[in-house]
Amino acid sequence: MINIILKILAFFWPLRPVFAHCDIPCGIYDPHTAQLAAHTVLRMTQLIMTSKVNNTQQSIHDISRFTKVKEEHAELVKHEIRVLWGDYFKEEHLKEYPHLHDLVFKTLKLASKARQEINEDVAKDLLLHVQQIAEIFYKTKGLKPYRVASYYPTGLEIVQYK
Repeated sequence: MINIILKILAFFWPLRPVFAHCDIPCGIYDPHTAQLAAHTVLRMTQLIMTSKVNNTQQSIHDISRFTKVKEEHAELVKHEIRVLWGDYFKEEHLKEYPHLHDLVFKTLKLASKARQEINEDVAKDLLLHVQQIAEIFYKTKGLKPYRVASYYPTGLEIVQYK
């Protein structure tokens, strides 16, 4: 019965393709989460590097937790950047920022490398790349990005906008 009703409706109101920049065209995108995640990757890397490894249960527990959080947040960076790349950035953005494709590619690779290694330079580089994407994102919105000192223990900046 339902099939017949659907066929009748489709006959009178034929389906047309709908085009949107994402699955749900909500228009809500922000690189802030990726920045927080990148800061977290850096902080967890710092904590792992400064942990005193003495093979006690607490030491092993702490390093395990830091590693787990570092990996989760590196994956979160990748997720957030993929959403911006796949759903927000458009062809006109690539024309205006021709290095954006390479920047996104390198950022995703750095996030993977940050998961695999305990390397503060890689974690800092990941944050730098995420900040560059944030600056481009805000510019595409007609906003003026600027960097401010964060209050995070990483001691590094965060990109905001005016």
